[in-house]
Amino acid sequence: MSELLALGVSHKTAPLDLRERLSLTEGRAVGALHELTAVPGIHEAAAISTCNRTELYLVVSDPVEAESEALGVLTRQAELRPTELLGHLYSLRAGEAARHLFAVTAGLDSMIVGEAEIQGQVKRAYELALVEGATGPILNRLFRGALAAGGRVREETSVGEKGVSIPSVAVELARRTLGDLGERRVLVVGAGETAELVARALVARGVATVFVANRHYDRAIGLAERFGGAAVRFEELPEQLQAADIVVSATNSPHHIVERDELEHVMSTRDGRPLLLVDIAVPRDVEPSCREVAGVSLHDIDDVQQIVERNASGRESEARRAEPILSAELDRFERWLASLEVVPTIASLRERSDEVVRRVLAENEGRWESLSEADRERLVTMAKAIVSRLLHEPTLRMRRSAGSDEAYAYVSAIRELFGLDAETEPEGEAGANVTELRRKGKSA
Repeated sequence: MSELLALGVSHKTAPLDLRERLSLTEGRAVGALHELTAVPGIHEAAAISTCNRTELYLVVSDPVEAESEALGVLTRQAELRPTELLGHLYSLRAGEAARHLFAVTAGLDSMIVGEAEIQGQVKRAYELALVEGATGPILNRLFRGALAAGGRVREETSVGEKGVSIPSVAVELARRTLGDLGERRVLVVGAGETAELVARALVARGVATVFVANRHYDRAIGLAERFGGAAVRFEELPEQLQAADIVVSATNSPHHIVERDELEHVMSTRDGRPLLLVDIAVPRDVEPSCREVAGVSLHDIDDVQQIVERNASGRESEARRAEPILSAELDRFERWLASLEVVPTIASLRERSDEVVRRVLAENEGRWESLSEADRERLVTMAKAIVSRLLHEPTLRMRRSAGSDEAYAYVSAIRELFGLDAETEPEGEAGANVTELRRKGKSA
């Protein structure tokens, strides 16, 4: 038996310090995927890690055992004790796990409902798992369905209108703190997608020059050119901190890039000028104790979340409009699962019928000792023909139901009535049964 399992933490369940320890950079994600798929009972795996969540999606034989193994992988990667995740970790199975991924991809489970970045992050997480050979037919179909659902939600509702995002809220936080940003010297640390959104939001607020620092100088140049700014080398960061009024940091560094000792030295050279730091990276780029340095105002991703919660708008009503879209796409995924089971179930039913014929003939062997060999063959042929006639109509109906709403009902009834899951397991490209996944998905 195979079942879908989702395991993780998010901004709704875990504080920032825990989320950043569980965060999976690309290198750590690759290691986790390899470690997970090396476990005998875990057949497929994918990992999503953003500033708001770290989640594992698995196709497993035994969800209880697999959850324990996956928890071990997460805690080893983060150097945590499993008990530290008590009350923060959620575990979802079957239909609940699928629906959760669809909602995440559509931006309905985000800190900012409808944020656009999450769809790209899910896509990249899926592509990484695909390249690493960690996915299989079930996760491939699941993630493609989730991406399709996310696309439809953004096209058919206004949930993502106005382009509100964590970077744009971070810039709004700076404006609320300092007022007009037009004359401020702003330093963006990072040159990835999030940093680009920060730069775009700054330009929209009238910031004429954006200085971009990044470990990969060529990427910094490219970003600076797009927004009329200037690129600086990462080694020049201390000098840039001395001159900046605002620093927005959004890198993928696994370590702090601004530490307290260094910042205290920087502030001693600024003649009392205050410095605003907005750190939207997870793990955090700025050492948290920097907020204790005189003249420094430091805000992190959880501060951004508080602003978002205070300014919740009509996006919640648009999110409700998205629910039927998610349900329709989820139903499509479930119908595919049902069709995946049709052929293996027919094969199992035929195998069970042949087994019954063989058993009955063997049990009655003594009753026809006088039969000739030709008559024995006629008897076997007749017994098989009777069974074949009995199974013809249910087999035909199952084949016709593939991909339809009736498929689940037919397959579930046949497997239950004939006890096919007790001994015989269907085979197929998916590598194992998904009967339990379908059963729980329908009840979720």
